[in-house]
Formats: sequence, C-alpha cells, structure tokens
Amino acid sequence: MKLMDIVQHAAIVPALTSSNRDGVIGELVDALVRAGATDASTRDALMARLLEREAKHSTGFGHGVAVPHVKHDSVTRVAAAVGLHPRGVDFSSLDKQPVYTTFLLLSPASKPEDHLQAMEVIFKCLQKETFRRYLRQATTTEEVVTILEQVDDQHLAG
Repeated sequence: MKLMDIVQHAAIVPALTSSNRDGVIGELVDALVRAGATDASTRDALMARLLEREAKHSTGFGHGVAVPHVKHDSVTRVAAAVGLHPRGVDFSSLDKQPVYTTFLLLSPASKPEDHLQAMEVIFKCLQKETFRRYLRQATTTEEVVTILEQVDDQHLAG
C-alpha cells in the first residue's frame, strides 16, 4: 500500500482556513465527502466519532502533524485527506506544538487490517523529517501530489 493508494487527490486541501482542531477535521471530512470517499449523509456521524476520539486522546503526535482517524460501517474503502495549515492549529499535540499537516483517515469498520496498514504507511512517511518539511512548504494540490508520489517511490525503492 502506498500513500497515493489511499489519499484522495480531490481531498487534498493545501490551505486549510479553520482556526481550530474541530474546524480542520470538518474541512477534511467535507473534502472526503466531495471526493466521493463517503456519503454526505454520514458526515455528522463521522465528525462525532472523530471528535470523540480527539477528546480521549489527541491524534497530534508532534512535529507539526496530526492523523485523526476513524473506522466506520458506512465507509467502503480506506480513504485519506491531506490538509495543510499555513499558521498551524492547536491539536493538543504531545509536544504542545501547532499542527501544520493533517492526514485524516477513514476506514471500513469491517476491515481493521486495511486500517492498520494505511496507518503504518502514513506514519512511516511522516517519520521522515524531509517529507514533513516539504509538505509544510507546499502551497498547491499539485505540489502535495508530487511530494506524495516521491515518498511512495522512495518507499518502494527502500
């Protein structure tokens, strides 16, 4: 599995506008709805589950990155959105730093192994400091896609 297998091109948001965590999550869920990754009728249920998870444990793991994620019965295949925030947003991250890059992952509840595999791919890439830095500097969807494709190629080569 590669990042471009799960990231929906139409759900890349190179300039998030929300000023808080919940708004960022909402923008990314909306992007996934617009991309056809989930039905609009499930938006509120997905938001509730995502925010419930954030209330228990932040998905901001540090280094300016957060990975909110949820498994849900309405989701038929693994799909991710990527959002970049120029000023950063408070996600109550482990390192107390703002989040500039957010990967939001939706997975089918019936396929937990797909969810785990997607999370592994995302986190493996996000552990690379250069990947995080290039994403933070990206300003267009095309730049984000190029970065994702490059990290996928490196992943396959390594």
